[in-house]
Amino acid sequence: MDFVSAFSVGYAMKKSGEEIDERRVPVMGVLAAFIFAAQMVNFPVAGGTSGHLIGSALAVAIFGIWPAMVVMTAVVFMQALLFQDGGLDALGANVFNMGILGCVLSGLVIGAGRRLGQRVFYLSVAAAAWISVVGAAISCAFELALSGTSPLEVVLPAMTAVHALIGIFEGIVTVVALRFIVSVKPDLVLFPPRVKP
Repeated sequence: MDFVSAFSVGYAMKKSGEEIDERRVPVMGVLAAFIFAAQMVNFPVAGGTSGHLIGSALAVAIFGIWPAMVVMTAVVFMQALLFQDGGLDALGANVFNMGILGCVLSGLVIGAGRRLGQRVFYLSVAAAAWISVVGAAISCAFELALSGTSPLEVVLPAMTAVHALIGIFEGIVTVVALRFIVSVKPDLVLFPPRVKP
């Protein structure tokens, strides 16, 4: 998992350098700080793990998939380094679950929604937020089971149920935050909704 994450993040950094202009770099830092703070609120889950907001859908909606992966990797790395949240041993898995898988799933859903107009766009952002949270939770459950940390029959239903609820809250927070950003500075959003004439 470490190799997959390292390779993916390296590629994402290369692509981000091609896609992001200088004026958007400080915004990446501000969004990373917001996501960092939101992720610090943890909810205990059976099987020795916890649940929290992720933020990958918001990052994808603003920057696109590759820069969002860089933002999410920075968040996960700083949490592991400064607060031992997730720990350095699980860094590769956490980067994969939240930074890579979360961003790819979000990008697919948001990209499809953007093509269908403004109303569907915001629904797709909410759906992307939910799917990214639940997808990351399911991936984490399988990783915990494969590592022998917790039995799959315990951790999978626990992680899925809790994160299905967390995903609803994340969808709401993501849409509210994105609508605010679009109303104030729409040119910062890579995937703005297309408004039909």
